[in-house]
Amino acid sequence: MTGRIPQAFIDELMNRVDIVDVIDSRVQLKKAGHEYKACCPFHNEKTPSFTVSPGKQFYHCFGCGAHGTALGFLMEYEHLGFVEAIEDLASQVGMEVPYEQGQSHSVNPELGRLYDILEQASHFFQQQLRSHPQAGQAVDYLKGRDFSGEIAARYGFGYAPPGWNNLIDQFGKDPASLKLLITAGLVIEQGRNGPYDRFRNRIMIPILDRRGRTIAFGGRQLESEGADAGGPKYLNSPETPVFHKGRELYGLYQARKRGSRLQRLLVVEGYLDVVALAQHGIDYAVATLGTATTAEHLEVIYRTVREVIFCFDGDRAGRAAAWRALENALPAQREGREARFLFLPEGEDPDTMVRGEGKDAFEARYQEAQPLSAYLFDTLMQDLDMTSVDGRARLVSTAKPLLEKIPDPVYRQMMQDQLAELAHINRSHLGSEIPEPQAQRPARRQSPLTRTPVRLAIAIILQHPELVGQLTNRPVLTDIERPGMDLLCQLLEILGQDPHLNSAALLERWRDSDYTSHMHKLTQMELFGDQQGLLAELQDTLDRLSRTTADQRIDELYEKILQQTINEIELSEYNQILAQKKQHQSSNKSGGN
Repeated sequence: MTGRIPQAFIDELMNRVDIVDVIDSRVQLKKAGHEYKACCPFHNEKTPSFTVSPGKQFYHCFGCGAHGTALGFLMEYEHLGFVEAIEDLASQVGMEVPYEQGQSHSVNPELGRLYDILEQASHFFQQQLRSHPQAGQAVDYLKGRDFSGEIAARYGFGYAPPGWNNLIDQFGKDPASLKLLITAGLVIEQGRNGPYDRFRNRIMIPILDRRGRTIAFGGRQLESEGADAGGPKYLNSPETPVFHKGRELYGLYQARKRGSRLQRLLVVEGYLDVVALAQHGIDYAVATLGTATTAEHLEVIYRTVREVIFCFDGDRAGRAAAWRALENALPAQREGREARFLFLPEGEDPDTMVRGEGKDAFEARYQEAQPLSAYLFDTLMQDLDMTSVDGRARLVSTAKPLLEKIPDPVYRQMMQDQLAELAHINRSHLGSEIPEPQAQRPARRQSPLTRTPVRLAIAIILQHPELVGQLTNRPVLTDIERPGMDLLCQLLEILGQDPHLNSAALLERWRDSDYTSHMHKLTQMELFGDQQGLLAELQDTLDRLSRTTADQRIDELYEKILQQTINEIELSEYNQILAQKKQHQSSNKSGGN
């Protein structure tokens, strides 16, 4: 189940992670007694039925049945694989994932080799910026942009020297290595004289995924003459098996390192704008990579923060980019999410603005940012005569298809109400209600579990694993032929070896096993009483199950007596079990008196 990640590390990770922090940074939770509640992120609902238990460290939706640990939530909500989710959680709590074979686990070894060569290239470019004889022009450019050495190091700036074969000579001397460089987008396969380096005489800016792995590069051209002259001012890596520009946001990894301080993301158009803002203390900016803001970008953003501010130049190109961002933002809008649009004066960009007016004045501009609803309707009404029937009708006809993209029924209803008010029409005149989209997961009712002794014992242990260490007597339960006894014995054995495991760590031990579904149901079994009462109930249940073992063994040995096949050792065992049973019955009677 765990690949190359040691089980002990997973146990420790689940003990350190706080599920409330993990989920609250993605879904707005509200305190409800000892638990937290929200509308379920896995199906559409108006009344919150999604609960998060800080004590038990798992979540459950009573509407659709979604349930799991912080790890399971990340896997389902962010569509991560098991190892990716482990690494994501570990980075959040400052733990380094150990691998039993000293390397990252990957379903596809080729991907691991791609990450490795890209990381090696990044180190190569950084070393060239420090030591190459012709790096002075790159250093002067960075100083001219007011980038400090600290900020250049934080974002991993490097330098690709002039020449056609620097990377090939360094990393591509055999056919397999050369092919890897080509696949990684670092080398162009077909030139007049064969393969050649894609990046030459450029400032190199590594693009990191949200786990901090180098997946691509952006290169800023430097003035030059000769063979290395020409080409676009900014050159990005092509799409590769590890780099998809419609999914990645430059600067997101660095922004997420702010941890719980991260409240919003500022989306700008250029990656050097991101660095310039960070240089002046605005270290929560991200940029798309040569593409418009996509729906996938929006989902990544809203899984990280609840508020996004799109910051665009005030020219025609900037406003066109803003409108594309709005169209893709509409399907992502739901309760607790906010999008605003900030336009800078024409001829200005975030870099020039923050250098000219400083951090405080730049952030003060956020007050001018238009909420998504205001920007949408203001833009649609810009060229309409709202005093005429025709103008208002045109507004309705252009706005309705956009509002149909909004999946959240409450937010959609509010936008429709605003449209009706602007068009001076009755709400009913907008026609039939926009049908609600199908839920991501169909709601279902769970049938209650029969409360057997084995299930009760497992439920108490899963919900309160600390009680196992407080048992005064841990009876032997092997060889009991009852459903679930094997799981119960394993739980007692594991907690006997490590009594500090919490509920989430136990659940993760059985991820993807035949027991998974039953265990999650038992975490929801209602238990009655305080800690001491539950401890007494667990002890009594285990004792009763142990006596069942004795009764079964008595029956087996008695059958041998009848068949005259019993030996002396078994006969002694038979008499000993009977004596223990009589002693127990006698003590119960005296206790009752």
